Amino acid sequence: MVKETLSSKAQPISRREFIKTAAVGTAAVLTACQGRQVPTSTPLSEMVDSMGERTAVSIVKIKQGNIETAVEAAIDHLGGIETVTKGKDRIMLKPNLVSNDPRTTTKPPVIRALAKLMKNTGKAVSIGEGSAAAGGYNSLNGVDYCTKNPGILDAMQQFVFDELGYTELAHDLDLPLINLHSGDMVDVQVPGGFAYQNLRLHHSLTEIDLLCSVPMMKTHVLASVTLGMKNLIGLYPGAVYSTVRAGVHDHAADVGSPGVAFEILDMVRANKLGLVVVDGSTAMEGNGPGAGELLPMDVIIAGTNPLATDMVTAKVMGFEPAEIPTFVWANKSGMGPHSLDEIEIRGEAVSSVRRRFKRPEMVAWNDIRYEWGVQVMP
Repeated sequence: MVKETLSSKAQPISRREFIKTAAVGTAAVLTACQGRQVPTSTPLSEMVDSMGERTAVSIVKIKQGNIETAVEAAIDHLGGIETVTKGKDRIMLKPNLVSNDPRTTTKPPVIRALAKLMKNTGKAVSIGEGSAAAGGYNSLNGVDYCTKNPGILDAMQQFVFDELGYTELAHDLDLPLINLHSGDMVDVQVPGGFAYQNLRLHHSLTEIDLLCSVPMMKTHVLASVTLGMKNLIGLYPGAVYSTVRAGVHDHAADVGSPGVAFEILDMVRANKLGLVVVDGSTAMEGNGPGAGELLPMDVIIAGTNPLATDMVTAKVMGFEPAEIPTFVWANKSGMGPHSLDEIEIRGEAVSSVRRRFKRPEMVAWNDIRYEWGVQVMP
């Protein structure tokens, strides 16, 4: 496969090139839909730590390639699976399966370890995803098409699950594997949302007690980094917003989204995100999330506060919180913590695993909005 890059200057690029360098979402325009309203899933008060308390984030090295043991240790540092899932009986694991490329996606052993831990404590566990694109489906002859066609979306999502080993994993552990692109949808209110006041989401997201985001550690040409919160872009259902979700970014950019922060934070607040486990077995630096260089990090990072977990992971990657627009605007919206000093690190010290990742060549969405993800599937 040819390696493509994306210049920070506006220039003609193929949609195939952009999906490899900035495989972010697309949506055309919201369609008028009928559906029941459900309240905002994650009030800001639940994301802000109590006065005087420091949220904990754990860092564990993967030793001798044993990813599952490292995941278990990371959860143990947070008090154990019973603690982090207390009162949460129905849990969805959301890996980052942006495409069918195993170089750029969450590794199955991370999801397997979490699912086994949760099932062993009696939890009802599912895996959900709405991938962006896959060759032969909405990516044809170098062109990544936008589509709302459920038939195409369903076949594409099943192909991604199959190719990356998630169909087999779900079968082995008897887990529901949920295609978040299509099916019954409900309206979720996002009061005070930056780009959206309500979002239309797959019904399963409103029926769980806990959403666990499990991203791969990567840089991103639009967002600087793609971690636990950015991973939720995959919750915008293609049947409603279209995939590859360029329209979502168009809409957010029109209201001033810095980077892609507004569309990320609106989705975070519309869901019950209460656990982030970052797959740092192999990371990506440079022009992620698709065309960067792979980097063996051999680390798992976990926390129950999504912003804190992302901040610590970004620090491990050599980024300061102020460099990441999503973090800055999360603070402005009322989310905490506001600094790394407010976070208790358990397990390894940041300094023992930190590397300065190659920076992505940053691109403003408005510079490429007319060049990628704009062609409708024939």
